[in-house]
Amino acid sequence: MSVASRISNPIEGEIFRHLSSAAAEEMGVALERSSYSPNIKERRDYSCAIFDPWGKLVAQAADIPVHLGAFPHLMDLVVPGRAWEPGDVLICNDPRFGGTHLPDISVVSPVFAASGELIGFVANRAHHADVGGAFPGSMAPTTELYQEGVIIPPVLLEAGGRRNEALLALLLRNVRTPDERRGDLSAQLAANRVGAARLRELGTRYGPDGLIQAMVDARTQSAGAVRRLIETLPVGRYEGEDFLDDDGHGSGPLAIRVAVTFGEGRMSVDFTGTAPQARGSINATLAVTLSASYYVLLCLLPEQVALNQGVFDCLSVSAPEGSLVHASPPAAVAAGNVETSQRTVDALLRALASALPEKVPAASQGTMNNLTLGGLQNGTAWAYYETTGGGSGATSRHPGATAIHCHMSNTRNTPAEALEYHYPLRLRRYALREASGGAGLCQGGDGVVRELELLDRAQVTWLTDRRERGPYGLFGGESGAPGENSLMLPGEEWSVAPSKGSLPLPMGARVRIGTPGGGGWGHV
Repeated sequence: MSVASRISNPIEGEIFRHLSSAAAEEMGVALERSSYSPNIKERRDYSCAIFDPWGKLVAQAADIPVHLGAFPHLMDLVVPGRAWEPGDVLICNDPRFGGTHLPDISVVSPVFAASGELIGFVANRAHHADVGGAFPGSMAPTTELYQEGVIIPPVLLEAGGRRNEALLALLLRNVRTPDERRGDLSAQLAANRVGAARLRELGTRYGPDGLIQAMVDARTQSAGAVRRLIETLPVGRYEGEDFLDDDGHGSGPLAIRVAVTFGEGRMSVDFTGTAPQARGSINATLAVTLSASYYVLLCLLPEQVALNQGVFDCLSVSAPEGSLVHASPPAAVAAGNVETSQRTVDALLRALASALPEKVPAASQGTMNNLTLGGLQNGTAWAYYETTGGGSGATSRHPGATAIHCHMSNTRNTPAEALEYHYPLRLRRYALREASGGAGLCQGGDGVVRELELLDRAQVTWLTDRRERGPYGLFGGESGAPGENSLMLPGEEWSVAPSKGSLPLPMGARVRIGTPGGGGWGHV
């Protein structure tokens, strides 16, 4: 029996699907266990994937949606036209080349069979807690990309198995925490070695040509499944909009407008009418907007559809260049990845709600509640970054989940023990934000309250949204409560902290984030 006929068999197709996705999952385990920073080791702010010889997605781990959806754009730009050799390792964080924001560094490795034939690529993307720039943690209300950290165009960190030590030294010299960065980059390299070993094992199992044919067949099957699904959806054009509070520099609210069209087995997404790119860092790269669009399509699919490049073959995305959802360089993009991506999903789901009222949830918290702290402790620089979960939106059948990362984020929190061990911080409070979910026939999930005390002076930065208006409810459901940022200086009372801003704070100061609740669904 030929490989093609075996893969077309549903059972063999499922075996290949799980073998390839297991390779991506094992990459993530290796990255988590060998990483240095709590942001990767504890919060699991990373993603891993497998690609075919043309850079098309074969399988991905269940990691961070905003990372994974951006990978195909990166691979489309860096794979073609390069003479790949065994032992090559490419790194990149450049927004011009499928980057999301500068802390997210991608590592891409080609994989060759024993016969010398290129059989695919393995890649991972991890959020580094600091990549230089004007603010500790490299996440702030900046106004241009150059303030956000070191920009890495597609470049070989290893060529033919030999490390480019000069390049590595240059990168490490431009960050505040070089030992941590070296450790995390080494973990990314280790993850790719694990993925490469598993992909070579698949090459042995199927043969190089058979493996490549299996990849092509799996993509064709997924494309067909998605096309058939779209043909069952109501034909028409559906519009939605939502707003970012502000850009951190006085402009706002800022609209994201989208039209979704179903017809002839295709889904088209058009962001015409979205606000122009802003002065602040809420601008999203095209890769981020593609990622948000892919994610919403994935939410419509049944679980048995293999998540590979074929899923996206029936989707087209139009995003006007120079807008919030397709910013032109050198726009600042730190918050575009974490905040604008969330609002893009909210606008897309709002558009789909009228077409699929029983399937689409009310808005979830719609922000990653980014908090970054950094400073010097005993003369040594430190930088801490985290996102915080909130309430998810209710559906027609179920209330929203409470205290959970939603949509484009899929990380854990940093445990109190790891937080207090690694940084001059104390976790004073971590609790549910009761009654923050929107009322409705099904109620939105509640957010959380997280409060930190500084045990040394530090620069504290907030990049948050949904502080002016709460996540929308649907079909009579009420909006969730907006989020709240607060700070308390030693000997003083609590005061409102900015939704997007950065302040030097003294030892003993406290910062508190109350995250939004999800929207409710239906009249009570």
